[in-house]
Amino acid sequence: MSSASLPLAPVQRRKVHDEVAAQLEALILSAHLGEGEALPSERELMERFGVGRPAVRQALLTLERTGLVRVANGERARVARPTANGLIESLSAPVRLLLAEPQNVRHLQQARQFFEGGIARHAAIAADAAHRARIEAAWQVNRDALADPAAFSRTDVAFHSEIAAVAANPIIAALGEAMRGWLTEQRTTTSVSRTSRERTVQEHRMILDAVLAGDGDAADQAMRDHLASVTDTYWAEVARGRRRGSARRAGEATKAAAQPRDRE
Repeated sequence: MSSASLPLAPVQRRKVHDEVAAQLEALILSAHLGEGEALPSERELMERFGVGRPAVRQALLTLERTGLVRVANGERARVARPTANGLIESLSAPVRLLLAEPQNVRHLQQARQFFEGGIARHAAIAADAAHRARIEAAWQVNRDALADPAAFSRTDVAFHSEIAAVAANPIIAALGEAMRGWLTEQRTTTSVSRTSRERTVQEHRMILDAVLAGDGDAADQAMRDHLASVTDTYWAEVARGRRRGSARRAGEATKAAAQPRDRE
């Protein structure tokens, strides 16, 4: 391959605030600045970097978004310790934009099946008596909420959260919570029908029974089957809603066409 055909692109000049943020990040990651320690004042940073106030403020905002610093009005920025919840929360806006495309919703639904199937498997293998009791209690509360769609949706989440809690892993907990939050429309849509809620309770019971029996394979499969069922119900409801919308628009168009028109 000749040098002329190499897939190279022009180098973009780095923005000033990006360079400031990169140097401050390096100081934090190298432990030159420890957790809770105050960064130099804005004026001092301006002098040290030879930049204006906007560049310093934008750099601090960038670091705040990544969870590396805390910025409060009237106070110097301080080094913060990133948390799993904070880092995953920072993804919410771009993920919700991504989910505007139906195919990406399907991808997330599939990812959740794999993810929560593994969580259920671990819960079946590792849960102690206290864990099993809490999971069973969460199932009972969910079952008792059958008559109230909103309460059922909340207790549905609580059941899944109790299963994830067995791992005692903040990243797993945060990811699970985020996925369920990103798929809120799915849960709301599938909780409207009493039949759908009853089916969910039965599927939850199968997951619970596998966990109580310590059967990892069965728990994994039961969870995947449950989430696949929820996914199928969601897309069926979406299609039904579209058909109702099309029929309503067609009816309105027919009615409008039948109205007598004023002569010009």
